[in-house]
Amino acid sequence: MSTAPLRILFAGTPEFAAHHLSALIDSEHEVVGVYTQPDRPAGRGRKLTPSPVKSVALAHQIPVEQPVSLKDQDAQQTLASYQADLMVVVAYGLILPQIVLDTPRYGCINVHASLLPRWRGAAPIQRAIAAGDSHSGVTIMQMDAGLDTGDMLVTVECPILPTDNASDLHDRLQDIGGPALLEAIAEISTGASKPQSQDDAQANYAHKLDKQEARLDFSLDADVLARQVRAFNPWPVCHAKLNNERVRIWESEAITAPQNASPGTIVASNKQGVDVACHNGVLRLLTLQFPGAKALSARDQLNSRAEQLAVDQCFD
Repeated sequence: MSTAPLRILFAGTPEFAAHHLSALIDSEHEVVGVYTQPDRPAGRGRKLTPSPVKSVALAHQIPVEQPVSLKDQDAQQTLASYQADLMVVVAYGLILPQIVLDTPRYGCINVHASLLPRWRGAAPIQRAIAAGDSHSGVTIMQMDAGLDTGDMLVTVECPILPTDNASDLHDRLQDIGGPALLEAIAEISTGASKPQSQDDAQANYAHKLDKQEARLDFSLDADVLARQVRAFNPWPVCHAKLNNERVRIWESEAITAPQNASPGTIVASNKQGVDVACHNGVLRLLTLQFPGAKALSARDQLNSRAEQLAVDQCFD
């Protein structure tokens, strides 16, 4: 599709957003400025570190703005001075006031990592896995004042595989998001865009992840916990207490096995994994991490921690 090059402002912060910024930079459109969150302390030294989006922008000599808020009049005037045709927002982290949404000629569009309206909010990837969804996707949306409530411009679907963790699905959505974004911009610039309203009755809120959610409750069904382990990998990582030690669970699988043990009880411990009784079924722990140690397969953990992971030990 032949498109007229647009002057684009980009707003985003994490790696997912940086990937989409790179797609725009490689396109015929002109990225005139980039907005991203202020540098944050990171690493053991807590050194101020630029966001992935800022790093990409600086590498391409694109002006970078890092306001604490866009509610300030000076920040709004700076944004308007770029005279952008369109603003693309991807996991930016700041609320855009109505005056900002209205500033670019074609308004603001958002790349959202869900098939809207299924999961609105901050953690659609993790919530989709935890809920057992069979599919996810990317929605390019015209932004309005609501939370991910705007009209849909382009949607692209992809499967959620039974083994996918949040990182796997993130990367798959990242890969399909760039082409979807360019398709939406092409339709906007040629007047071919056909916005579709969302069905609010189908919406769910993908609230921000909380570390407290990552504690495994073995009174739940094994398949629920297995999805939770995948959803919270690589962050915040599921965990459970064993002999007063906080053990992180990086990989697991739900299996069907007869058992009458109380939930949380280790019912088998061998090279296949550490099997823990649940309300319904058994959660087989495949990769575990003890405090101060590396994450290792259950088989390797048993070589040095056989007594700790023995049958009849109990997680709580």
